[in-house]
Amino acid sequence: MLVVESALKGYDVEASDGSIGTVHDCLFDARTWKLRWLVIDTRRWLTGRKVLIHPSAAGQPDIDHRRLPVHLTKAQIKASPEISFDLPVSAQTEKGIYGYYGCVPEWGAGGCYAGYPAPAHNEAEVLDRPGSENRTGLGEGDPDLRSTAAVNGYHVEATDGAIGHIENFILDDVGWDIRYLIVDTGNWWSGQHVLISPFAVRNINWLKENVVLDVSCDRVRNSPPWKPLDLIDKSYQQRLHGYYEWPGYGW
Repeated sequence: MLVVESALKGYDVEASDGSIGTVHDCLFDARTWKLRWLVIDTRRWLTGRKVLIHPSAAGQPDIDHRRLPVHLTKAQIKASPEISFDLPVSAQTEKGIYGYYGCVPEWGAGGCYAGYPAPAHNEAEVLDRPGSENRTGLGEGDPDLRSTAAVNGYHVEATDGAIGHIENFILDDVGWDIRYLIVDTGNWWSGQHVLISPFAVRNINWLKENVVLDVSCDRVRNSPPWKPLDLIDKSYQQRLHGYYEWPGYGW
């Protein structure tokens, strides 16, 4: 099932033996567009503490009751490695959490990533590494680990001009990958929103906070229409992917 990322925030997170807190943020791998961690605010249970939970431990979100079950006990979560969110989430920190929970980065349906091409690296991105607050939204750390909250609002450019900014993300709650970027086209195409797949992302410039696509403005303008309240069903996704000639998802 597809879920809007911003709607997931604030969901009550239910361990196998009780509530532990709420979804605060999502951290994704900028190479693969797959979620690596759910950031859970446990302040109602563990005062002042946030924890990282691997998406492979999550069940299907309960939209009606705004709940997200996780296949862990409260004792397991309480004893997990503590993280200071004033410091970067480093590769070493992640390794410790992977080891504690017994999970691995290369997880998901069929044991593979969604297959998106990795965004191109550029000189600006390399220069961005030291001391950047835009890498994860948590300070310097793993350069491929990004916060959806930090990337939300990035400008989006087609091959021949700007088209708007990222307003939200559409997630697949089975493989926990980012399926689409919701782009608010703003002044370019007033009142319109479009869905862009990570398949179309050619480059991300972390210094300038913009995403560059491999499609033209006209191609975006003539894409299958979509409005934020519209259902994103299999039929619409097939039309969208067929129009842009993006790979599908095993339909």
